[in-house]
Amino acid sequence: MKLGMILHEVHRGENALALMLLRLSETHKTDHEVHHVARDLATWSQRHVRELAGPAADHGVRLDDEPKEEWAAAEWLREKGSELVGRRSTPSLLLLRDLKRTYLKASDVSVDWELLAQTAQAAKDGELLALTKRCHPQTLRQQRWANAMIKVVSPQVLTS
Repeated sequence: MKLGMILHEVHRGENALALMLLRLSETHKTDHEVHHVARDLATWSQRHVRELAGPAADHGVRLDDEPKEEWAAAEWLREKGSELVGRRSTPSLLLLRDLKRTYLKASDVSVDWELLAQTAQAAKDGELLALTKRCHPQTLRQQRWANAMIKVVSPQVLTS
């Protein structure tokens, strides 16, 4: 069974999605809705990373139970970049690009959760299946939020 492989993929994807949402939040600090909602959504992925570690260990797979964090220098550079972007005329194009990337990453992670759910169901692993039923809907919600923001931002950006 390739359960270890898919556990690693979901774990890696959730870590990447959390970092992407945190970057989105920092880069677009001047857009308060994006800043605060993206931060809240990132905590879901961080929690998913923590929750994956226990069931993975039960299957002999070691996953770090702490979400990855960026180092302070990268965060500082992004924060300064955010301040500069907020003063330029094209921050909305950058926001649209970042929302698109976030949507695509959330979609990728959603597929991995689905693969894990199907594997857990086939293996009759109730604990793992329960985990997917708890976490996957939140990943879908992250995806829907990014898609909704694209729908809000794109007409204004692309027709101006």
